[in-house]
Amino acid sequence: MIGSGGREHALSWKLSQSNKVETVFTAPGNGGTQNNVSIGISDLDGLADFAQKNNCFTVVGPEDPLAAGIVDKFNKLNLKVFGPSQKAAQLESSKIWAKDFMKRNDIPTARFKIFDDAQKAQEYVKSLDYNVVVKADGLAAGKGVIVCNGNDDAISAIQTILVKKMFGDAGNRIIIEERIDGIEASYIALSDGDVAIPMASSQDHKRIFDDDKGPNTGGMGAYSPTPIIDDELAKIIQEEIIEKTINAMKNEGIPFKGFLYAGIMLREGKPYVLEYNVRMGDPECQPITMRMDFDLYDYFVACVEGKLSSLPPTSWKSQFAVCVVLASKGYPASYPKNDEITGFDSITNGAIVFHAGTKKHNDKILSNGGRVLGVTALGDTLDSAITNTYNAAEQIAWSNKYLRKDIGQKGLSYI
Repeated sequence: MIGSGGREHALSWKLSQSNKVETVFTAPGNGGTQNNVSIGISDLDGLADFAQKNNCFTVVGPEDPLAAGIVDKFNKLNLKVFGPSQKAAQLESSKIWAKDFMKRNDIPTARFKIFDDAQKAQEYVKSLDYNVVVKADGLAAGKGVIVCNGNDDAISAIQTILVKKMFGDAGNRIIIEERIDGIEASYIALSDGDVAIPMASSQDHKRIFDDDKGPNTGGMGAYSPTPIIDDELAKIIQEEIIEKTINAMKNEGIPFKGFLYAGIMLREGKPYVLEYNVRMGDPECQPITMRMDFDLYDYFVACVEGKLSSLPPTSWKSQFAVCVVLASKGYPASYPKNDEITGFDSITNGAIVFHAGTKKHNDKILSNGGRVLGVTALGDTLDSAITNTYNAAEQIAWSNKYLRKDIGQKGLSYI
């Protein structure tokens, strides 16, 4: 398992339950993962060498090594690896490439325009009679999207990305797109390049503060399933977005294998693609894996071998699952590290604490990132899953702990 976040811990945890998996190594891992290997996610040669020597089936968690071409490298060495190729990863690594792809394949998304000149971009937004979203083209750890209210916000966002280079080279070009207001949800599928099977539905909470206030983060919590996506809507998303995407990628000579994540905005009941990710979402992964009632390893192997259609439909626990992210105060800006975290042994209600920004030092767990832990629990109802998760989260303590208090609440109004 390549990566060090909560997503990687959750996938490692689930894969370790397969009787076909002997050992799960995590590179580089975190304070909660087992069998950590001190190889960074950008050291593609080192990762390939380790996989070869240890006869590993490799799962790539984060987007950066996918964008760097790790899957292509492993394939050339005849190493089994789960994830999309470098070209297919452009669905996430270049928002401009993805928007052009959606436009030419008639996949529903917001109208947009592309700029690399700040002055021209500012003149453009002044001519519009609707609110916009300004996006950096490249990878920005989930933070390269600025939702604007009015021209002043939009001009400030253009300055932030194109002039001040807040996101470095990822912001050399920007997209200015119509802001579609509605309800946001996550729809994730597994694909082998020919077919795509849906994972359980989920809803992320991207803003740092309660009531979806403040700047975007990598995600402050999620729950699954979401009542916002009913069976009828799921069918529309599956057919008009996911399958259309997979078929178009195949037709363009770029077959997509791996997790395809569509960030969906629902406006007046119609789904639009806000963005693609080419890996499992984080923190959506944590509640989704908690509800899996099948051997994930079998499905990963089938994706790599192009045999997904030969497997039975996925099965899911009927319970709801909620993940609440415990972050360091100050995130998503600067934040302290190296705080000792306590309370893990006090959790008794079946909750799982997935580690993200942690490290182990002298048998102590220390904070080592912005999003530190993802406390995740099941419940027979969404309400009870929320209660179980927050009860567990209360047991965890460190001096700079921060969490949202409203994860999952927006789903209750739809039940």
